[in-house]
This record gives sequence, structure tokens and C-alpha cells, in this order.
Amino acid sequence: MDYQHLAEQYQADLLTDLATLVAVDSTRDTAHATPTAPLGPGPAQALATMLGFAERDGFTTANIDHVAGRIEAGQGDTILGIFGHVDVVPAGSGWTSDPFTTTIQAGRVYGRGTADDKGPLLAAYYALRLLHDQGVPLHQRVHLIVGTDEESEWVGINRYLTTEPTPDYGFSPDAEFPIINGEKGIATFALTFHQPQLTPASLVLTGFSAGLRVNMVPESATATIRGALPADFAQALGEFAAANGVTASLTSTGADTVSVTLTGKGAHALEPKAGVNAATYLATFLTAYGFDAAGAQYLHAIATYLHNDSRGHQLGIAYTDKVMGELTASPDLFSYTPDGPQTIAINVRYPQGTDAATIRDQIETTLGAEHVTVAVAGHAQGPHYVAASDPLVQTLLQTYTDQTGLPGHEQVIGGGTYGRIIPRGVAFGAQPVGQENVMHQANEYMPINALIQAVAIYADAIARLAQ
Repeated sequence: MDYQHLAEQYQADLLTDLATLVAVDSTRDTAHATPTAPLGPGPAQALATMLGFAERDGFTTANIDHVAGRIEAGQGDTILGIFGHVDVVPAGSGWTSDPFTTTIQAGRVYGRGTADDKGPLLAAYYALRLLHDQGVPLHQRVHLIVGTDEESEWVGINRYLTTEPTPDYGFSPDAEFPIINGEKGIATFALTFHQPQLTPASLVLTGFSAGLRVNMVPESATATIRGALPADFAQALGEFAAANGVTASLTSTGADTVSVTLTGKGAHALEPKAGVNAATYLATFLTAYGFDAAGAQYLHAIATYLHNDSRGHQLGIAYTDKVMGELTASPDLFSYTPDGPQTIAINVRYPQGTDAATIRDQIETTLGAEHVTVAVAGHAQGPHYVAASDPLVQTLLQTYTDQTGLPGHEQVIGGGTYGRIIPRGVAFGAQPVGQENVMHQANEYMPINALIQAVAIYADAIARLAQ
């Protein structure tokens, strides 16, 4: 069967559905939760929209408490699970087009979720539709499972697995080809600074904030300052920005107060080097000035232990495993007020051989328990690995090679996908080999030909696995 030729026949329909799905701002919004939208109106609406596509095309669906869903195909005792999600990270700034309206330019479709994960999810769905339309028999049950909280706490997929049949094995179309059969552990560490003794100072840090989510390198950061700035402060700020590839603005907000904002580049926290962390650059610049004790402590910690050190050497947590590679550390959320919380959230992706409790202790030892309390925020996910010899991995790699002509090989990443939710789960596409990773960034896109090729690869893979 020429899956590529067949997949091309669905391009117009897929892009129409993608435009409809991208138009839903499905960022988690529990502040506006209701009984029929527990994670906010956007995630619930995106789930209903996705299930609506399947019902339109004749599939049986299930909506699990408005936080997860299922699209069903095939029959049999074994369940092949395909795990995707319709929620997205906040759009953020820096877009050259409306992030919730798909825009096609130079063969790419732009919009929040086109690469992570609405586009790949639809590619997997259209693979099922292709097989259904062609009458290809599936001798296993295929469950396309849709989550609505992958970018946060995995509420939807966890609810699903407690109430619905757990697939025997499967894959998530939420990463890159040729395969991801290993994922590092993921934990976020919340640093809360202790208030030092008050001391007189010429400058007082009255605020410091940066970041949208714990899995996004902060694109911009803002500090507010009270006191008499040196005469050359603005010039020094401009020179620092020019030398470090960031942009800066300085705004007077009162008789003796100013606001300083730096803008860098956002990125997915799985590889902090892909971004320019505005918060650590801003803190590094400000440490040259004489701030109050609390402000100086906060800025010094950022500049000394977090700036330009994505592998955690300065924090004392660096670790490398020969299979899973290096630990990565991304400080992503910053909040400081003089009389309130003074916090930093660091997102760490760690290989097998270490664990969240060890990393917590190492961070607190480095920074000093007398200065900061360190806690694991939420539930840490341990490393996940499916052996390259597993038939699932072998089948997916062979399918990839047969469809693309490119060699397949195992890979381990720092990202966390639903592939890790079951023991025999992997991530499989849809990002092509060599494409820049634009997930969680402004102007997120997916090449249209890559989406269509993914439909062909997924259709072939499902047919082989469920034969």
C-alpha cells in the first residue's frame, strides 16, 4: 500500500481541522474551572473539538470527565495506545502572526500547537482515518488517547489510566523521529529564600519577575528598583544588552523608582541552551550594583549558580549517564517581593543514576540551608527507557526507514511525553530529523510535508503493530 500517496489525499482536510483546533486557546486555566471544564474552558473545548472530528468521521469516542478522551478502532484482546494532547503552553510574546490562527508560509503551518502537539495528534488521527477508509483490518484495539494537561500536571492522562483500560503498549506522537525510547527523569525544584537581616543600601530591589511555565525558558524578565541609580546606569545597561544578544528597556515609574526589562529568547526547558534566559542575564547585570541584603542575596544566587549553566555544574548537580546523557537544569520561574515570597523554580531533566531527592539535597547544600529552602514541587517523574531490542522499538524503526529511506536509531531526550506513562511506551515523531525544535517558542510551526509524511508513517506503523 502506498501510504504516502494516500496520506497526501488528506492534506486539505487535515489543515482545516488543524486550523479549527489551533483556534482554541487550550492553555490550562483552572482559575475559570467548572464541573464540565475542570482544567479551564480551553482544554475542555479542545478535547470536545478533537472528539467531534472523530465522531464526524464515524469513530466511536469517549469523553472521560472532560479531562481526557478516546478514539477507538480495531478489535482484539490487546490494546495499542497512541497518546497525544490538545493543551498548549501560553503563547507568550514575540509572534509575528496571531498564535491562535494558523498561517501558512513557505510550506510551513504556523500557530501555537502546530508542533506540540495538535499537529502531530491530528497526523496520528488521520492515520487511523486512512486505515479506516481503506478497510485495513486491525486485529488489536487501537485507542487514540487524548490528554488535556500534558504541559502541566498530567491530570487528564492520570485520570484516564485510573478509570479506563490501560494499553498494553504504544507510542506518543509528541517528539521527533526516528524514535524516542528513553526519556530523562523530570523534577521541578522550588527554591524559597530566607529573609536576611536588614541593612542600609543605596538601592532596593522592590520586585523581580520572569517566566510563564516551569517547562519554558523565560523570554523576558523585569526588575523594579528604588533608589538613586548611578549616572551611567542606562549606558551600562545598553552596553550589556548589546554584548550579550538581549534587548533592554529602562522606564521611570516614579520619583525614585525604575523598571528594567530584558528580553532574550524562549525555549523548551528540555534544552535550555536553545534559549536565552532573560532572568539570569538581568540578575547578572544587576549584581554589579549595591542592593539591599535581601535583593543582593537573590540576585547573587541567580548570577552565581544559575547563569549560563544548563548542566548544573555551578549548582553541584551535574551528572552524566552513558545511555541517557547529561542532566539539564533550567531556571524558569522567578518571583521576588521585599516582604513576600522570594522564589525560583528550576526544571531539571536527569538521567538514570541519580534521583530527585539527591538533586534536592545537592542544591540545598550548594546554596546553603541557612539561605534557602529547597523542595521538590509536585510529583517527580523518574527516567524511562524501553530497550532498543523491544519489538515495539524495532517495528517502529523499521517502519520509519521503509517510509523515509533514512536509517533508524534509538534516542534519549530530556523532554517528557506521554510515552513514559506505560512501561512499553515510546515517543515516535512527528518532528523530522534535522528540523529546529520550535516547541514552546514564538512562531511555532510544522512543515506541511512533514505532517503528511507523519500520517503515512503512523498509518503503516499502526497497520504493522495491529496486524
